[in-house]
Amino acid sequence: MKSIPLWLAVPVTVAVALPFGLWLGTWSLPLWLAFIVWAEYFALGGKPTVLRTVVPSFLSGVVSAAIALIFSLLVGTVVGDAAIVASGDVAWLIGLPVALIPLIYVMQYLPFAQDTGTLPFFNGLSMGLATYFIGIYTNFGGLSLPADSVLLPLITSVPAVLGGMLGAFLGWFNVAIMTPFGRRAPQPAESVVDA
Repeated sequence: MKSIPLWLAVPVTVAVALPFGLWLGTWSLPLWLAFIVWAEYFALGGKPTVLRTVVPSFLSGVVSAAIALIFSLLVGTVVGDAAIVASGDVAWLIGLPVALIPLIYVMQYLPFAQDTGTLPFFNGLSMGLATYFIGIYTNFGGLSLPADSVLLPLITSVPAVLGGMLGAFLGWFNVAIMTPFGRRAPQPAESVVDA
């Protein structure tokens, strides 16, 4: 059986992703985030074994972002609305760097975050920060906390985690539909013609 060519597999994969961002109401996932992780799957080799690096590294990055955000919000309870330019910016300027130093330092001891795992770790970190700062995920799925709650990053990290897992699935799915059914995928030293 012939495989689906890339020019067709990509639109099919996008069509599979769209319901997760369009049909789930308050549980709709950030497709932009999923598409970034999908691309990361290809950037790291496009093989199912890549998921052993992408998934735990991405998740630990999101968790790190949530911890840094919570720490920064706690700093805000001490310094209040102190500002250099915008109200409350002092808390962020102190909190995020101070929290990120040990979190990123610890990354070197996480075996899955070594070498190629640094990309998904930092991607998870940036996506965890993005889903908080974009502001539209503060009531994700109807989960709700007061806007000034230091635990709010826990809610905004949920769509980051789910969107990242969707992206990992999309990467795997995209390759799977391009692989001829009933045949193993070509190995790097082989060509499609040799298989």
